[in-house]
Amino acid sequence: MKKILLLISFLFLGISSFAQKLEYETKSNIQYYNAAVNKSDSYINERCVLDIYYPKNTKGFATIVWFHGGGLTGGNKEIPEALKNKGYAIIGVNYRLSPKAKAEKAIEDAAAAVAWAFNNIASYGGDNSLIFVSGHSAGGYLGMMVGLDKKWLQKEGIDADKIAGLIPFSGQCITHFEIRRQNGIPEKQPVIDAFAPLYHVRADAPPLLLITGDRELEMLGRYEENAYMARMMKLAGHTQTKLYELDGYGHGMTEPGFPLLVNEINRILKEKQTKK
Repeated sequence: MKKILLLISFLFLGISSFAQKLEYETKSNIQYYNAAVNKSDSYINERCVLDIYYPKNTKGFATIVWFHGGGLTGGNKEIPEALKNKGYAIIGVNYRLSPKAKAEKAIEDAAAAVAWAFNNIASYGGDNSLIFVSGHSAGGYLGMMVGLDKKWLQKEGIDADKIAGLIPFSGQCITHFEIRRQNGIPEKQPVIDAFAPLYHVRADAPPLLLITGDRELEMLGRYEENAYMARMMKLAGHTQTKLYELDGYGHGMTEPGFPLLVNEINRILKEKQTKK
């Protein structure tokens, strides 16, 4: 059933004026692999960096790790303007791109960047139990892969279940078309294998909010992939999966999606606070 987007500005009512009055700082081009890895691979050394935007002189804030889109072949790290001044840290991540690297290397990079957040956010004042993973299109795909297939973060010594929430924007839920292309499979031939978030549905995953554009305006079958993902997560026993379809918006649906992301983070934060 379609979810109609009405009076979206109301979703920001949970953002306090205190959060907006905080001072924020940005630090750029931080390498998220260790020195030995950077030294061993010139492309990692050049590409695998992140920016962090965070509230100064405050403690215990939540963090959003944001992966850019671009089909795993393009794009650059970004700190979305719509997420600024909300009391959160935002981490914008660069990752290796195809064809210079195999597309699946981007998943390794995404896991390394999320691990960096877990291992370092406390030194900026953040709470590493409040790390959310989001992104648009290819970025949404990367977030789901590292959050659902636990092996990627296990390599970094992190339990994926420690992620506070997964909030992909128009993420590919079947095997990504760039990985299929590398293997000679056309983009309109769907595949679900180990490189598909759908392959890793599980009851004990972090909360999952799937956001897509209008099914008639989205690229390929993106809404339907997400709808199937939502159904299979629920059938697997996952109780915190939700799906939103943004009527009237196509694949570039980030702006109307950001208030939904903020609302979901605030919901989870309130729920965690209640349990304390």
